[in-house]
This record gives sequence, structure tokens and C-alpha cells, in this order.
Amino acid sequence: MDILRPFPITKGQCKFLLVTVDYFTKWVEAEPLANITAANVQKFLWKNIVTRFSIPHALITDYEHPQSNGQAEAANKVILTEITKRLGDAKGAWAEELLEVLWAYRCTPQSTTKETPFRLTYGTDAMIPVEVGEPSFRRQHFDEVTNEASLRAEVDMIDEVRTKAQIIAEACKQRMVRRFNSNLTKRSFKEGDLVWRVQGTARRNPREGKLAANWDNPFRVRHSLDNGAYKLEEISGKVIPRTWNASHLKTYYS
Repeated sequence: MDILRPFPITKGQCKFLLVTVDYFTKWVEAEPLANITAANVQKFLWKNIVTRFSIPHALITDYEHPQSNGQAEAANKVILTEITKRLGDAKGAWAEELLEVLWAYRCTPQSTTKETPFRLTYGTDAMIPVEVGEPSFRRQHFDEVTNEASLRAEVDMIDEVRTKAQIIAEACKQRMVRRFNSNLTKRSFKEGDLVWRVQGTARRNPREGKLAANWDNPFRVRHSLDNGAYKLEEISGKVIPRTWNASHLKTYYS
């Protein structure tokens, strides 16, 4: 689960987008919100998740650490890209375009499973609008007498389809891990080095939104601790109270 913010204010004063992605099927649910409150999140989960798919086994949020929530981050990137393509200059209409963007995402085969989220969720592929104007193979060979039996057969095969998708997804994950590790460069700093520090949402200027800088100051490394942790100080010598992991720092070149 993730929150995209801030968007241009649209109808109903909505400027946030709450997004949830199923870990396996990649099914996406999203809803524009005017305010992010516990009550609004609970209402969203009840209406879009619990009453439609039952109680989820677990909910994962990134808590300002996107690496822990890769599913939602990947979906967010797709949603933002598609909304941008569809809207052009009409930025205030993003909420009206959301349903079509979600529909396209749900009906597109995912690279990690080779299946559409719709089929992995419901057991059969959705009938998309283009098939009405340009008849597909299944429309041309539709038989009302045998259709129900065919649908039941597809649903009965859903466990096999999901198992195959799971095997493909696991193989894809292993390939990604090997590729990532082969390109990974360990980041380390010495005492006295100047570094940029990643700027979290809480420290950003809310008026700048997504245009705010991702890194701030620079700072000086005061102490190097274990496990890639560092104590920082401002250029003036003022000590920063907490430690920072190397993943949140990068070298400052003066």
C-alpha cells in the first residue's frame, strides 16, 4: 500500500491517490482522496479490498523507505506514466482518467508472471472494448450453449495457472537478484567526507510537492559506525542527532 502525493487538485478537492497492489496477482486498487486520515484508509480497505477479496493476509507500507514496497512503487510508476500520457495539459482531470488507467493495467500481461492480473484474480481473461469493434478469436467462435461449461473449465484450471505464474515470477526474481548483485557497488565514506543526505517527505517544502529536491545540504561525516551507519554533522559543526545508513547518503563533490 502506498500514497501518491500531491496531485493537482481535482473535483472533490482530491489531491492524494491511495494505491494497493496484490503481491502475487499484481491486481491494483486505487482511489483519489482529499485527505489522508485513518478513517479514509479504513474505508478504502473495507470497500475495495475486504468486501471484494476478503481480509488480506498482511498489509505492507514503505514508511518512507520505497525499497521495502517495490510492488506498489512499480505500479505507481505505471499509473503516473499513463495518467500523464492521457491528460496532456488537463492535469486537473487525473481522477476522471484513473479508472481507465487501472483497467488497462489489470488487463495487461505482467513481465514477472506472463499473465494479466485479471486472469490470475478471476480465472479468465477480461473482454476488452477493442474486441467489440474488432472481433477476436473467442468472439468469432463464441457458442452460447458451451460458453458456461468453458468458463467453468477455465476457473477449474486457475490453480494450475497460478502455480505456473508463481514459478515464472520466482525465476524472474532470481534473475533480477543476480543482475542487481553483479552491478552493486558498495557505498562507503571516511570521516571528514562531505555527503548529500536524502531528503524525506517530512523535510520537504510542501509547496514544491514532487518537484522538491531529493537531497539536502551537504553534511560532513563525523564518525563511521558498524554496518554502513554514519554519524553526520553540519558544516558549522552542529551534530545531527541520529545515524544515517550509507544507502541514504551520496558523495558531495565540491
